[in-house]
Amino acid sequence: MALGGGERVINVGAGTGNYEPRDRRVVAVEPSSKMISKRPPGTGPAVRAVAEALPFRAGSFDVAMATLTLHHWQDRRQGLTEMRRVAPRQVIFLFDPTETYRFWAIEYWPTALSLPSEQDPPTPKDLAQILNVIDVQPVAIPIDCHDGFGTAFWGRPEAYLDPHVQQGMSWLAQLPSSELSEGAARLEADLRSGDWDRRYGHLRDLPELDVGYRLVVADS
Repeated sequence: MALGGGERVINVGAGTGNYEPRDRRVVAVEPSSKMISKRPPGTGPAVRAVAEALPFRAGSFDVAMATLTLHHWQDRRQGLTEMRRVAPRQVIFLFDPTETYRFWAIEYWPTALSLPSEQDPPTPKDLAQILNVIDVQPVAIPIDCHDGFGTAFWGRPEAYLDPHVQQGMSWLAQLPSSELSEGAARLEADLRSGDWDRRYGHLRDLPELDVGYRLVVADS
């Protein structure tokens, strides 16, 4: 397991805590009080703070983890430096834009690539300039993935017409409602006409797909 044998874990940019291990002592760091309020019972304590200024002494944890959050940080270098300061091991799950930005849904909502959070998102190579990266593993996403992150429904396009799904994905939720609706209308029309299936229907038969997600492990 990427976390290794470390028991004390800090989850940076934890959101609602969906990705936290349940067999470790986890402290979550999250800047949004709204996200913290949605953490389910049984999750570890949460501290309201930002990645760039973690309120802990050096070496307070065995592992620092971050899941699908780096592209939202204001100062990526500072945040990664802080992770390295508080823990000797860093485990980061992110999307590689060189792969993910070729995802078919981008053609329906192309302006999403202009959002601040989507500008110059880090790649594993970028992380290696700051951290001592020892391993990078591609993470294929299964066809029946239940989570709602960006490309989770790569083989189930109808899901992207669901307003609940749209609001759960930051790259769609940040769009103006008019652009969100226009893109959904184009996708719905292509599904109804069969055009989507003519171009991408083969995806429905795949058990999993590499859509650019990477697990990066670094060790100081």
